[in-house]
Amino acid sequence: MRKKTYTIDADISKAHTPPTSVYSDPLNFEHQKETIFAKTWQFVPDATTIKAPGHVLPFRLLDGCLSEPLLLTRDDNEELCCLSNVCTHRGALVVEGEGHLRTLRCRYHGRKFHLDGRFISMPEFDGVCDFPDTCDNLPRLPLENIGPLFFTSLDPAIPFDEWMAPILERVGWLQLEKYRFDPLSSRDYTLNANWALYCDNYLDELHIPYVHPVSLGGLDYENYKTECFPWGNVQFGSSPTKEFPIFDLPSGHPDFGQPLSAFYFWLFPNLMLNFYPTHMQVNVVRPLSHNRTNISFLNYLTEDTEYFPAHMATSHRVEMEDEEVVMSVQSGVSSRLYDRGRYSPRRETGTHHFHRLLSHFEQL
Repeated sequence: MRKKTYTIDADISKAHTPPTSVYSDPLNFEHQKETIFAKTWQFVPDATTIKAPGHVLPFRLLDGCLSEPLLLTRDDNEELCCLSNVCTHRGALVVEGEGHLRTLRCRYHGRKFHLDGRFISMPEFDGVCDFPDTCDNLPRLPLENIGPLFFTSLDPAIPFDEWMAPILERVGWLQLEKYRFDPLSSRDYTLNANWALYCDNYLDELHIPYVHPVSLGGLDYENYKTECFPWGNVQFGSSPTKEFPIFDLPSGHPDFGQPLSAFYFWLFPNLMLNFYPTHMQVNVVRPLSHNRTNISFLNYLTEDTEYFPAHMATSHRVEMEDEEVVMSVQSGVSSRLYDRGRYSPRRETGTHHFHRLLSHFEQL
């Protein structure tokens, strides 16, 4: 049965939020896997570790949600490839562990492939008509990157360059290729709440003085603002008291002259890219069920790390404060007496934009 659709009015002053079923219905979550997550760009972990030709690394895309078995390889032309890790004969996994190989060989029936996924051979297949064909190659997925961050998609409905353009416009001057992943300071959080509620909270300006009065008390809330673009938005954090480090923005930058301490980017549907003067933090929101979500906090550092330990302490406190309130909302959206709410035109433009994209993709 196809789920019921809903709309979000383009006029925020007239709009109502999504119905509670978006956050509480298990069937709705299953629908979102195909209409949202299979059609959008998703983060590829560990891609920067695949350096030498022959290096192969199996992984599952958005594990726990899509859980699609994929494979990273570096072929003989030193090109990084993202392939299906499912054999085109009977569906066994082709590579079952990281290593270095000359070719890919399925251990079930011996079908072989080049490192770029092209079919090589298959034993005992003499007499098979129209064989091999293009469908006998391992499907190859698009693989894109900015700096050290790599992304792929099963069936992209958004052009990657269009998805990423606003980030490069604002922070491309930071020379993103210089950032290096720091596994020691990175960590995962898991909470009992719907993934979209977590995104709602990230995008909502209104909660800042109520949920984070101390942890984010140094931010200039009066001048805090959100700017929307087609596939996401950015929130601008400023700190006139200089409690937080300030960007030294180059002349000609769209925000030159502003005392900005952070760019908080959100890209539909489940990616946050947070840029600070000392580092970049990537938040990958990974839905596990209709009411359970994992969030990876991945830190990328440059040489300037003086303020980083203090930021990490603040980041953890903010996350704990957010998790408590998001789980409270998850409990509330199961109520029989609540269905849809309204928006603050001044403080919830980012959330409204997210909900309009959510409604659009759920109807695909």
